[in-house]
This record gives sequence, C-alpha cells and structure tokens, in this order.
Amino acid sequence: MQRRMGACVQLSYHYSSLLFCHLSSEIGAPWLTARPDSSSVLRIMTIDRRTFLARLSVLAAALAKAAEGLPANHNVKWALSLGLWSHLPPCPFTDILDVMKDTGFIGIRITGFPGFLQQYQLTLAQLHREVSKRNLHVATISWGGPLQDPGERQKVLESARDAMKFLTGFGANHLVVFPPGRAASTSRAPGAFRELCERCNQIGELAGEMGFTAGLHNHLGEMVQNQEEVDRFMSMTDRKLFGLSPDTAHLHLAGCDVVGTIKKYQDRIRFLDYKDAKWTTPTQNWVLPNGSVLPKDSPSARFYASIYDLGDGEIDFPACHRILKDVKYHGWICVDLDTARHGPLASYQRCGAYAVRTLQPIYL
Repeated sequence: MQRRMGACVQLSYHYSSLLFCHLSSEIGAPWLTARPDSSSVLRIMTIDRRTFLARLSVLAAALAKAAEGLPANHNVKWALSLGLWSHLPPCPFTDILDVMKDTGFIGIRITGFPGFLQQYQLTLAQLHREVSKRNLHVATISWGGPLQDPGERQKVLESARDAMKFLTGFGANHLVVFPPGRAASTSRAPGAFRELCERCNQIGELAGEMGFTAGLHNHLGEMVQNQEEVDRFMSMTDRKLFGLSPDTAHLHLAGCDVVGTIKKYQDRIRFLDYKDAKWTTPTQNWVLPNGSVLPKDSPSARFYASIYDLGDGEIDFPACHRILKDVKYHGWICVDLDTARHGPLASYQRCGAYAVRTLQPIYL
C-alpha cells in the first residue's frame, strides 16, 4: 500500500510539474528552461518535493499577478466589437470568443446582424452555448436603418424590435443605434434630420416597452457627426426616451469636445465606445489584414491609420472615466478597435492593461 501511495504521489508530481512547465511557458517565466523531451520528462519526474512546492508557489504568484491584469468588470463592464474581425482573415467565431476570454473583455457588440450567424456558420443555439460556456455576454448590437425616411417607418421599427428580441435572449438590455449615412439623398432631403429624431424617439418608446434603453452612436460620414449635429440631435430627442451611446474616436476626429460632450449628456449615457484616435495621414497605401488595399489618400485609409490602442492616441480617457464615477455609471464600455496594430489578442491585452493601470484606479 505504501509503495502504491508513493507511486501516486510521484505521478501527481509528474503531471503537476508538466502543467507547471506549460503554464510557466505561457506566462513567460524566464527561469524555466525545461522542454517536453525525454530529458526534461526525466528531470520533472525526479523533482524533489521542496523544489516542486517552491516552483508551485512562484507559479501561483505569477498567475495571481496575471489575473490582476485583466479588467475587473465591476461597475464598468468591458466589451469588444465584432466589427474588427470584418477586416481580418476569416476565422471561427470561437476564436473571437477565446480572445475575449483571454483578455477580460467579457462582452461583444454584434455587427452585421442578423447575417453574422450565416457568415460564421453558427446557429442561434450554438452561439448561446459557446458564449455561455466561457461566461461571456452578448452586450448589444450595432443596429441601424433608414431612420430619416418616412416611407420606411414601419419597416425600421420592426427591425429594431427584432434586434431587441434577439438581445433579450442573451440578457442584454441596450440597443446601439447608428444614424444613416449623410451622403444619401434622403439624408439631405428637407426635414430628414427631424424625421431621424422622431424615429429615434419612437425606437426609444419601443425599447422602454421591452425593458430596454436605446442610444445614438455618433459616427463620421453619418447624419450625426459633428458637435452641432450631436447637440441638435440631443435637443430634438426626448431625454426620457432616447440617450447617447458615444464613440470617443468619432467625436474626436470630427472635432468635437469629447470630455465636454460626455459631461454635458452624462445623464443620458447608457453605453460608450472607448476608442483612441489621432489624425494620422498614411505615407503609403493602407493594407488591411484581410488583404484589402486602401489608397493612401482615401478617407478610409486615413481613418484606419488614425485609430489606436487605448492610451496611444490623444483622447483624455481618465477625464471621461471621472465623469462616469460622478454619475455612478453601471454599464458597458466597448473598446471598438477598427485597427489592431498588434493583432487582436495583443491589442486587446494592451487595452485591458491600460484600463487596469490607468482607469480602474479612478472607477471600477
């Protein structure tokens, strides 16, 4: 019996040490030199108890430190946007969820609804299962339509209802509404802006009936882009029905006062995009990771070149975060990277580290 117990202990040391070797290499422990060949296995199998426990304590401390580097997801819950992956080579949807799990961005804002399910060859049941088993969340949808067109009123409201029904199944309760493109002829028609505001009020009323909130996402090239348009939209919509879901990068690049806008409408904010930016003119054609080439003098190339990981641009996120603290904000912040210079995993790790290091000391 004693010999059998000794064998079990030795086997436990063996497999624990193999796990130690694997995890230590994953976190980059510089003092680990073992390789999974026969000599290292022999060395691991003969490791003494004192050395094993010492290494295990070091690993525990390293893992605890690594865990502290992830966003806390307390009052502020951190999300990312599916939109980034539209610029990347195709991958399984589960790869995206794994990036979320590994970086602490526990929510996702769906883009391309409802077609994204077909794009990623997912059923609704599969989406539920894959999200749930990783303890992740579908936070909201990037939703839009011809809000300025009176002839599309009923169709638009039905579309918004469908989007919120989808979100209800995931426990979400906010709809991010994108305005129509400003270049469309219907967007330039007399009364189009008022029609947009009226439609958003109607969507807000519908949202309230369904237990949701709804807010406008300002965006370059769309009907609500600059400071005057943001302020006019907010003055023409009912504060009890409809809010603001601001995007910091699009505010900044449009010449808006980012901090001032968030402060002014602090009581109407239900969702935010934290996205860093500084206008950058590319010196050569901009090549997206999926191989698409954008001429260097095109607006699209300049936009993608102007988006940065949190902390690398010009936006004063600490000031924004102090406003959220003042109003005791409870909700999602989406770090919507249109450009991930270091790849999705590394860029979101950098953004998460910035949130932990710079923003969470202000407000969790």
